[in-house]
Amino acid sequence: MTTAPLPDAAPTNWVDRHAPAGLRPWLKLGRFDRPAGLWLLLLPGWQGIALAGAEQGRWPDLRLLLAFLVGSALMRAAGCAFNDIVDRDIDAKVARTASRPVASGQISVRQAWAFIVACSLVSLAILVTLGPLAIGLGVLSLALVAIYPFMKRITWWPQAWLGLTFNWGALLGFAAATGRLDAAAGLLYAGGLFWTLGYDTIYAVQDLEDDALAGVKSSARRLGDAAPRGVLVFHLLAIVLALASGAAGRLGALFLPLAGLYAIHLVVQARKLRIDDPAGALVLFRSNRDAGLILLLAIVAGHWGAPAPFFGAAP
Repeated sequence: MTTAPLPDAAPTNWVDRHAPAGLRPWLKLGRFDRPAGLWLLLLPGWQGIALAGAEQGRWPDLRLLLAFLVGSALMRAAGCAFNDIVDRDIDAKVARTASRPVASGQISVRQAWAFIVACSLVSLAILVTLGPLAIGLGVLSLALVAIYPFMKRITWWPQAWLGLTFNWGALLGFAAATGRLDAAAGLLYAGGLFWTLGYDTIYAVQDLEDDALAGVKSSARRLGDAAPRGVLVFHLLAIVLALASGAAGRLGALFLPLAGLYAIHLVVQARKLRIDDPAGALVLFRSNRDAGLILLLAIVAGHWGAPAPFFGAAP
């Protein structure tokens, strides 16, 4: 049984350094050795919770933040295991994914299904505490999760479907905090969709050659040399929609400086992207944890003071 770090995991990740050898394949199946994806799934949910609080002039609900942390970790683990079951034959042909536990035979398909069921049951126990609208949204998200692994076979834009899936937490978090949805939450979700379309295009740059050989479609392959320009467009749309969400939520003036820093972060990513530099693409992809945290802090800061003049507040 191999204990070497997977190619897209940090060599010093905690799973390979500290976890018992027998648990490592299971933790890798749930991507616990690669926390960047957990952050990217978790942060939209936290942003939705923070937006609900900011609209009401209060701090984010700590209980909900903790519930979303545990739920996101488990649902990401379940979703990754399902993706690995569906993609096991493709993964075996791609250098970056050939060592994944299911593709390499360390974990059987039946064992991976048992892992999915266990993670899903605990997540369901958390979901049923969040209120009727949140429960309904949580159930609907399962369709997005189930369809995602197949999108790379039928469309050049599986990254867009990932955006629909990964940012569902923005709606779920807002609904869990308020029992409703509004325009600000919808705009936050739409902005997250384009953010994900950008950062997952960056991620797909790592696999351009292998994906072409395996017949896997991606936005990076579709855009080719224009991928950096495409990412810039996606990220500019994400910035505009994030500002529109702040305006719809009538966030305070302190939202704007941090939202500006978020905008700079996304633009710099696009400017630095090179399609012939897969290692650099991985670094840029991982930096999106920081981008998401910056937007989260911007939303939290927006609960102070009167709406920003930029948003058309009355004098």
